[in-house]
Amino acid sequence: MGNNLKTVFRAVRAAATRDPDLRVSRLYQLSDPAVQFADRETRYINIGYWPTDETTVDEAGDALAMKLADAAGFAAGQKILDVGCGYGDQDFLWVRERNPEHIHAVDIVPGQIEGARQRASAESLTGKLAFHVGSATALPFADGTFDRVVALDAPFHFNTRDAFFREAFRVLRPGGILAVIDTVPLDRSTQLKEFRSPKFNFYRFSVPAENWHDREEYARRLAAAGYLNSTVESIREFTWVAWFRHWSQLKRDAAARNDLNEKSAAVIERDWADVEQIKRELDLLDHVLAVAEKPR
Repeated sequence: MGNNLKTVFRAVRAAATRDPDLRVSRLYQLSDPAVQFADRETRYINIGYWPTDETTVDEAGDALAMKLADAAGFAAGQKILDVGCGYGDQDFLWVRERNPEHIHAVDIVPGQIEGARQRASAESLTGKLAFHVGSATALPFADGTFDRVVALDAPFHFNTRDAFFREAFRVLRPGGILAVIDTVPLDRSTQLKEFRSPKFNFYRFSVPAENWHDREEYARRLAAAGYLNSTVESIREFTWVAWFRHWSQLKRDAAARNDLNEKSAAVIERDWADVEQIKRELDLLDHVLAVAEKPR
């Protein structure tokens, strides 16, 4: 009971925090990593990309990361900036699969950055990977530093996404590429207050109202920030829709499975208690892959 009360108090304290960056940081520190990532090999927080019904959570996280890398045109020798990196699993994957010269990664959550730094040290990758605590809207890098700037399932949190677009534009070299995967509403009339389920209610506290617009407006905002040749495509059928199919089935099967950690099973049972409500709210969400170029 005492631990439950502490968790509730921390959640209320996080939601009530006035500073948007600090609020997001505190919300993402509510979960116990030992429980959140039990039964998994990776620590992705992204939705995942699920090409088949047999795709695992770890495989889905890798697939979404590679979807972004391919869209951005990652290649050997590039300097890459990953904004909103979480625990950085995608950065370790990209180093192995694309061999960039260097990846700098930034996140507002200190505990996640510390975990990524420890892993980079343990794997002797500190010469290729550098992790920084910082804000997406005040990047600690000089103008024209990077060939690619990416953000994986994070920009909807940034205060604001438009400010991030401008900062990414600044730190990109001429001809550099910005590529992001992001959540937006399918319909511009959807309001953040409509999200009430345990899976989505944090949107009400962690998404600035300025960021809540559809994908057509997304393209207009990229153009307003100075980018050229922008594309904004929906990938929700392989992300949100397939994500729901995986986790709702897991919830139905949880009682009969013996391969789930006990605490993980309890979290699934709690968070997915009302599958129909989650489905109604998910039907309001789009998931987009946006790519744009800084003029040469």
